[in-house]
Amino acid sequence: MVFLVVLVSLLQMLFLRSCVGQFPRPCANTEALRTKQCCPVWEGDGSACGAMSGRGFCQDVTVSEEPHGPQYPHTGIDDRERWPLAFYNRTCQCAGNYGGFDCGECRFGYFGPGCAEQRESVRRNFLSLSVAEQQRFIAYLNLAKNTVTADYVIVTGTRAEMGTNGENPMFSDVSVYDLFVWMHYYVSRDTLLGGPGNVWPDIDFAHESAAFLPWHRVYLLHWEHEIRKMTGDFNFTIPYWDWRDATDCTVCTDTMMGGRSPLKPNLISPGSVFSSWKVICTQPEEYNSRAALCPGTGEGPLLRNPGNHDPNRVRRLPTSADVEFVVGIETYETGAMDRQANMSFRNSLEGFASPETGMAITGQSTMHNALHVFMNGTMSSVQGSANDPIFLLHHTFIDSIYEQWLRRHTPPRSRYPTANAPIGHNDGYYMVPFLPLYRNGDYFLGNKVLGYEYSYLLDPGTRFVQEFLTPYMQEAQLIWQWLLGAGLIGAILAGIVMTTGALFVRRRRRRSVTNMK
Repeated sequence: MVFLVVLVSLLQMLFLRSCVGQFPRPCANTEALRTKQCCPVWEGDGSACGAMSGRGFCQDVTVSEEPHGPQYPHTGIDDRERWPLAFYNRTCQCAGNYGGFDCGECRFGYFGPGCAEQRESVRRNFLSLSVAEQQRFIAYLNLAKNTVTADYVIVTGTRAEMGTNGENPMFSDVSVYDLFVWMHYYVSRDTLLGGPGNVWPDIDFAHESAAFLPWHRVYLLHWEHEIRKMTGDFNFTIPYWDWRDATDCTVCTDTMMGGRSPLKPNLISPGSVFSSWKVICTQPEEYNSRAALCPGTGEGPLLRNPGNHDPNRVRRLPTSADVEFVVGIETYETGAMDRQANMSFRNSLEGFASPETGMAITGQSTMHNALHVFMNGTMSSVQGSANDPIFLLHHTFIDSIYEQWLRRHTPPRSRYPTANAPIGHNDGYYMVPFLPLYRNGDYFLGNKVLGYEYSYLLDPGTRFVQEFLTPYMQEAQLIWQWLLGAGLIGAILAGIVMTTGALFVRRRRRRSVTNMK
């Protein structure tokens, strides 16, 4: 039955248009690069940014001029500096609840033709999902891996390589899933300083400072939103893996996120669909040696060998006590606002500080970082880590801990750093490489405003319905459908047998009467 459910959903999806990514196709051409304008026409009214319908307008991009920290000493070298001005200085600015690169969609949490319907979706524990729900999630992942995006492309070269007037545009198709893998690579890649191997590694626009949590919050919202559009399942939410107090990878089975191969322990079991996946953007040293960007092509199988990591770097997986201590840290950022920050909630949750003291440590990985290292494979390298689908389950739970902290401390936006954080992390900086544009500080707020909730953070009664009753009823519905179908077939077969028997008896009687005559 589960197989039939997944098969039907996949057949339905094949007829739906997918839409994912960060470089809109209408803006990936010489003209857009020459004019530095990305204001696509909205199909709904035929005007740029849906201006005729009041959805948005094409406007100049104004970037923050606040200074960043000393970690990155260069200027005008990296396309990600003062994002997105290296590529575009005019984009769609959407009004009200409208969103999307052409203002043809809705802001997070809003639905309907006029984006007036506000809805709250619930992200649930992956281990509490019914078997059918788990299989549907895996089917969606696999479809995303094998579906080329319709509306977006990735960039495969620097803006300088494309020519002064954009005469050599360097963009490439990519699958829905791999688009998000590329995004995670692009935001964390080294700066190319010119020439083979000449790079600046101490740079990351989404890790090791304040934007770590807001950036990944928007990343997950985008991922969730695009899967909904691709599948037509607007009830879809990303589940989370609650790894508190775990001693092994409880989601690493063939019926879930893939077990260990019995032949090669660092590969995924052939019994899992993930064993056939090819990774992208996992060879940063090779790209740096060529002074090139990730081309977005397949580079080999997904690697994972959970638990066989360096025990000196990760002593154990995070515990409930670790989470509670970290959530109790009142200050979001401290000091230089980097991996050396002490008593910083962000640095402690990210895993550069002890979850027992809050003090920065070297040579060890805790909390968020501990899970990445523990997986001992593709997920253990920052730039390529999103290739492993467990990345999604893990980061969704990290986001829920961020939510716990926001609810407990209710910080004003002024608590988020406005200046002197490492490049890309100040409040007013636009998140790399998102188009449409999002500022870091705009997502230093609770998830209810963004239209979603976590089941384990609900009140007990509502949580019981979401975590236990709903999966039970869904399984019961599937079983009932099977029983009903079996009953109908049985009734038909019984009717055929009874009819056949009656005809046989009637014929016997007729023959007996004929013989007597």
